[in-house]
Amino acid sequence: MSRTIVRESAGAQPQPREPLAGFAYAMGAYLLWGGLPLYMKAVSHMPAWEVVAHRVIWSIPVAGLILLLQRRTADLRAAFRSPRTLAFAALTAGLISLNWGVYVYAISTGHTVETALGYYINPLVNVLLGAVFLGERFNRLQAVAIACAVIAVAILTFKAGGLPWVSLTLAFSFGLYGFFRKTVPIGPTQGFMLEVLLLSVPALVVIVWQVAAGTTHFGPTGAGDVGLLLLAGPVTALPLILYAYGARALRFTTVGVLQYSAPTLIFLIAVFVFGEPFSHWQLIAFLFIWAALALYTLSLFRRS
Repeated sequence: MSRTIVRESAGAQPQPREPLAGFAYAMGAYLLWGGLPLYMKAVSHMPAWEVVAHRVIWSIPVAGLILLLQRRTADLRAAFRSPRTLAFAALTAGLISLNWGVYVYAISTGHTVETALGYYINPLVNVLLGAVFLGERFNRLQAVAIACAVIAVAILTFKAGGLPWVSLTLAFSFGLYGFFRKTVPIGPTQGFMLEVLLLSVPALVVIVWQVAAGTTHFGPTGAGDVGLLLLAGPVTALPLILYAYGARALRFTTVGVLQYSAPTLIFLIAVFVFGEPFSHWQLIAFLFIWAALALYTLSLFRRS
């Protein structure tokens, strides 16, 4: 042991791995979220509340399997005995269910561009929360990056004719979800499992009500719809769990700027897959956004 201490004191210290892992977690989540409109368009013939209910129910086995593999089920049992943890989980569960419902509604009704606009605004909400409540500060490169992002969002907002309610709801609901989720005293997977367990009661009510009314898409007559609804679990659980790990490992403002990758993918899908119009003003906004990402990434490399 003494030799180990001598070598460490001589300067042979291992480099930190957690920031790199956090970056990978966050980018994985945003790439999955960026491609999510493709799935949502496939279930657009179903009511939004039915899709959200199945997202909740089929996320439980996915998160449960991950907990079993991690051997962290004891943390979940401890969370149920903590009123403070349950209160925070109920708050974050309400915020994420609101976000899911508005997102499904927006894609199914042809408001994909407004959806992307909302997630462009969301990092600014993260920056605001991080500066006000977490005391995070920026260097010059980071400040210029944030300014570029503000200009880009301003261009998109102006050309969209104002801030629509879809964009505002998505931006603030997910921004607040990320902020409170970062402060919940429980691990990422355990916290997500706790959230979907709390949401499972109203979700089951919706599903049972639709079955009784004969309006469910989860039945023997629609094998394709059943498969799509079963897929709602993995496409919901995996990016949220990755996001929770990334949000804990990275600075709040870093997570906010990285999130531009998801709405960029959503915009590309809206234009080239869904056939929505793409003006030259939107192209200018994209250039500002990618400039912001480049500057902020450069600042991280210089700091490290």
